[in-house]
Amino acid sequence: MSTAVTTRPEPDAPAPVEPEGGGLAANRWAWLAVIVGLWIVVWKLTEGNDTLTLPGREHTDLHQSLTDFRDSVLASRDTNPLVQATYQIGEWFVSVFDWFSRLIAVPDFPRPVPQIGWLGVMAAAIWIGYAVASWRIAILVGAAFATFGIFGYWSDSMDLLIITFMAVAIATLIGLPLAVYYGTGGKVGIGIITTILDFMQTMPTFVYLGPIVLFFGIGASAAVACTLVYALPPIIRIAGHGIRNVSPTTIEATDSSGQTARQRLLKVQLPMARSTIVVGLNQTIMAALSMATLAAYVDGPGLGKPVLRALFKNDVGGAFVPGMLIVIMAIMLDRSTTAASMRAERAARGGGNPKVRRIVLGAGLVGVLVAIWASRQYLWAAEFPESEAGPKTAAQVDRFFAWFTDTFDGITEGIKDFVTTFLLNPLQSLLAESPWYVTAIALCAIAYVLGRGRALVSAAVCLAGIWFFDLWHDAMITLNMVLVATLLVMILAIVFGVWMARRRSVDVVLRPFLDAGQTIPPFVYLIPVLAMFGPTRFTAIIAGVVYAAPVAIKLVADGISGVSPSTLEASRSTGCTTWQEITKVQLPMARSSLVLATNQGLLYVLSMVVIGGLVGAGALGYDAVLGFARSEEWGKGAAAGITIVLLGVMIDRVCRAAAAQQNGGRSIRSGIRTSTLLRSRVPIGGPAKSDMV
Repeated sequence: MSTAVTTRPEPDAPAPVEPEGGGLAANRWAWLAVIVGLWIVVWKLTEGNDTLTLPGREHTDLHQSLTDFRDSVLASRDTNPLVQATYQIGEWFVSVFDWFSRLIAVPDFPRPVPQIGWLGVMAAAIWIGYAVASWRIAILVGAAFATFGIFGYWSDSMDLLIITFMAVAIATLIGLPLAVYYGTGGKVGIGIITTILDFMQTMPTFVYLGPIVLFFGIGASAAVACTLVYALPPIIRIAGHGIRNVSPTTIEATDSSGQTARQRLLKVQLPMARSTIVVGLNQTIMAALSMATLAAYVDGPGLGKPVLRALFKNDVGGAFVPGMLIVIMAIMLDRSTTAASMRAERAARGGGNPKVRRIVLGAGLVGVLVAIWASRQYLWAAEFPESEAGPKTAAQVDRFFAWFTDTFDGITEGIKDFVTTFLLNPLQSLLAESPWYVTAIALCAIAYVLGRGRALVSAAVCLAGIWFFDLWHDAMITLNMVLVATLLVMILAIVFGVWMARRRSVDVVLRPFLDAGQTIPPFVYLIPVLAMFGPTRFTAIIAGVVYAAPVAIKLVADGISGVSPSTLEASRSTGCTTWQEITKVQLPMARSSLVLATNQGLLYVLSMVVIGGLVGAGALGYDAVLGFARSEEWGKGAAAGITIVLLGVMIDRVCRAAAAQQNGGRSIRSGIRTSTLLRSRVPIGGPAKSDMV
């Protein structure tokens, strides 16, 4: 992402919350210390008892029941109306995908090449880039498409784009009407829609695959379906937010002329919310690309397949090249939609020379038609010339990482051993080796101290669900990895967030890297970390840290930057040192941003730790992967997916309740929803952050 959210405080916004009095904060920390101390004592006396460990490939009657349910659903494909309907939709997805794939990506037999070769596709893409944005975007699009072919992944790249745009097109058709309803004050069912969106955005991406495969099969149908489901919430939330926040004064002024509700929507609300709607489309595209990549695990076509094959073989170079192309594709799509939004705003203000632009577009269209004709007539224009760039780059990457691991093996092993010895192992012993009921009581007590009754109820319900699905021990191991990774994320977030907030030059340098980090699909983060640390649980943890750190750092930096300058001046006038100013003023007054950053870090890390099941993370991630890989383990994999969701919901709800407690009862809505909006490009002078939250 290229720009940060800039907001203006509302005139009637509440004054900043002053730091808590020492008594309340001290009491909270004292109670937490007492709970953890008692927990450690009980753990020492009862270690290894009633841990509900489920060794190896064993599964319970509940898991077998879920497997039997899967088998019954598959057996009823010819009789069950719901399954027939979903499989029919899946067949339609496959038909549309196959048609587009034969058009631009793979040979359309008996024709030995696609109907439109690479030259025609690239020319059309460049023309579209100029038409929707600018000549700079046209150059970016052309360079990206050329890269796909030069590195030998033209067909896979086109397949990934087809899956992504199919899902985005359907998500837009479904999401925009819901966004209009959501943003124009619809009453009936809004609470249900909000709850469903919260649930969809809290659920880790990997968990979507299980139920989708059951009802849509594998391949292109599953890839489009899971990508659609994952990509739908952003456009509903962000577009609805833009429609809802159109100036009431403008609406009242136009209503006075006697316009109907339909005219108000089409002539006022939608045009004035256009830039925010494009932001929602941008987020939907990025979410779709991320999920379409991960869908390779259920045989979804695209660049995710070679990445997955290379990860299984621990082939870092082989995974790096398609992973790099995924990043290039993400940057291309991100910048294109952003530039399209800016061009629409300039055009609305009368900027540019439309006559010259029309001439260029007309001439360009002629060139596109010529390129398409050439790609249908000549083999060189239909099939991308072979190149050694991909294999050579993979070999260079392998050599670099071999050198890196040989040179810095002691450092990387030292980091891994330190974190494992002093954080991972002790906390895992406490969480997973205590009797399950001791851990449950302790977690409920901690939830109550942090967020009172709301947090306690959420924790109790989710922990009961985790116990019910018979994967308690694995769930505690996963929770341990998530907590350790989140601690590391927050250390990075506070250090770099404070640095960015206090030094404008640091913010200018770091923010583009953080924006780029949020653009990269999570699957890709595994590649370099796997090369440095090998297939272990630590690999998943570090990949989760790298994936979650950008959003947490930006949230902390924005929170610190939002501290009133007059408050800082007052503290300096009393002789505060820099350290005192940071620890006694800025961090306490940015407490809600710190809690939100922690919330986001936990949920992002949870998603990545689950994906880390592909590279040795074990626990619930391994259970979920095993359920996809072996049909007889489907029930255990499904139980693992549900357990992961329960962990995510528990973490999210406890963090939100803790934030509400620390903000005098003012609740913070879904952290995922907030993060999605904070990552968006809301125009300067747009809605205040309090509205966005």
